[in-house]
Amino acid sequence: MAHALSEEPSPVPIELVFILEQLTNGLLVGVYYLLIALGLSLIFSLGGIVNLAHGGFYAIGAYVMVTVADRLGYPAAFVISPIAVALIGIVVERVFFRKFYRLDPALGLLLTFGIAMVIEQVLRMAFGATPRPFSIPEFLRGQVFVGDFIYSRYRLAILGVAVAAVAGLWYLLQRTPFGRIVRAGIQDPDMVGALGISLKPYLTAVAALGIGLAGLAGGIMAPITGVHPAMGNEILIAAFVVVVIGGLGSFWGVVLAALLVGAVRGLTVYFFPPAAEASMYLLMFLVLLLRPRGLFGERIARLE
Repeated sequence: MAHALSEEPSPVPIELVFILEQLTNGLLVGVYYLLIALGLSLIFSLGGIVNLAHGGFYAIGAYVMVTVADRLGYPAAFVISPIAVALIGIVVERVFFRKFYRLDPALGLLLTFGIAMVIEQVLRMAFGATPRPFSIPEFLRGQVFVGDFIYSRYRLAILGVAVAAVAGLWYLLQRTPFGRIVRAGIQDPDMVGALGISLKPYLTAVAALGIGLAGLAGGIMAPITGVHPAMGNEILIAAFVVVVIGGLGSFWGVVLAALLVGAVRGLTVYFFPPAAEASMYLLMFLVLLLRPRGLFGERIARLE
């Protein structure tokens, strides 16, 4: 065997294969940051609320996924989880967020921080503090081989789901009447109101979309990251970093920022593992030095 290997060397250097695997893992991390960051950006851009409870909805999505999968199977849980979390988002928007849109943003921070604490404690009381095991479904187990490159089939499926979700959201925001009104409401809500268009149903829909995306991220990442009540706190700061790097109000800015954060993290894990967590903060620092609004931050009249 050793003689055969020496006669037929791998066409791709082993080190390059390892770098590619770490880069792909980093992009996977960036992708689920993206699903959460897009929701954060949408809710803040249109409603002016910094949703500190967004990580809590991510955790709810994971718990709904685990609970439903135990009873109905993974495919049913995959569909039900984001829809259930989006419905919760509608209730939260109508009962809580709606009262704070035109108030001091600091009040919205306090509100959503309180909601985040309530969500975490409710999850602890309902499911306990011990992490819940959740396995990758049988039909998505295994590896994909492309030459010397080996990657998890489930992780590739996550990448595919995330790409489909982002593409669907882009189409909704850029190619539909709903999206045109949302974008106009972000730029100048007073002008939209002067045209006789109420933004209330759009605010509700945006909250449902954003919070539903967080639920989707929690559900699909549950077998990889584990499921426990405080899991939302671990993801929230990273999602905010992505929003800051990408720029407020920019769809593609957030997409690019998430991919950059993921790629930088993946490469840092390979070349200098101790700095893996700090790499995204350094990237944010460098971007803000050059572009204080982020990569593609837009001017939003009501925030200036």
